[in-house]
Amino acid sequence: MKRNIGLNDYVVLIDEKNNKHIVEVTGEVQRVKKVGVIDTNILIDKKYGSSIKIGEKVFHVLEPSMQDKIQSIKRKAQIILPRDAAQILMNCSVEPGCIVLEAGIGSGALTIALASIVKPKGRVISYDVREDFIEHARENLRRARLEEYVKIEKQDVTQGIKEKELDAVILDVPNPWDAVKHAYEALKTGGYLCAYSPLISQVENTVKTIRKYPFIEVKTIENIQREMIVGERGTRPSFHMLGHTGYLTFARKILPERIF
Repeated sequence: MKRNIGLNDYVVLIDEKNNKHIVEVTGEVQRVKKVGVIDTNILIDKKYGSSIKIGEKVFHVLEPSMQDKIQSIKRKAQIILPRDAAQILMNCSVEPGCIVLEAGIGSGALTIALASIVKPKGRVISYDVREDFIEHARENLRRARLEEYVKIEKQDVTQGIKEKELDAVILDVPNPWDAVKHAYEALKTGGYLCAYSPLISQVENTVKTIRKYPFIEVKTIENIQREMIVGERGTRPSFHMLGHTGYLTFARKILPERIF
């Protein structure tokens, strides 16, 4: 059973509209955007799953889940949404203990998902060329308490990958085709390559390059999601469908063909 909330813990506050706000219990008064002023001492020794009132609003207090951490991060760049992150985790067979490289850390949303799965013995290696993205993502990882499982490098993935025998390489860069060769060389046999691309022209260039190397199970998917609203008088689809975000291209490394 989870212990009660303590000093220096992180909690997620969820209001009646399911808006989420992660707060560190510092024992000090904080101003939380869209929540108000909160004396975090009132959270100490409370049970997870209890409720508190701040101003005129009631918030449920829970331990942050992986999805809470992703949905509440401070964004500096467009993030890979949880629905797409789930496809990446499954199609790249990311499991505890895996060593995964991602290129294009952005705000660190996918990094949080990857680190949450590979810990405690695995790790995530993140390449990015922008120092401001790196520092922003590093802070989001710190708030998610996952920074110890992530190694961040200021590195251009299209210029090479230092690490070898990786379980997966995930590319969220404008020109993933320029990194396919390096990804092939860095992956272990049976390891997975994934490229996230907003435009179909990017997909075409990437797949064309992938087919030059010994990869199998090459596929591209678009992940469309629509919530169903269940009411007292019936059920209907949500008017706010989560439409196109990007295309996900996957491939799996094999050895160069040699048939016996």
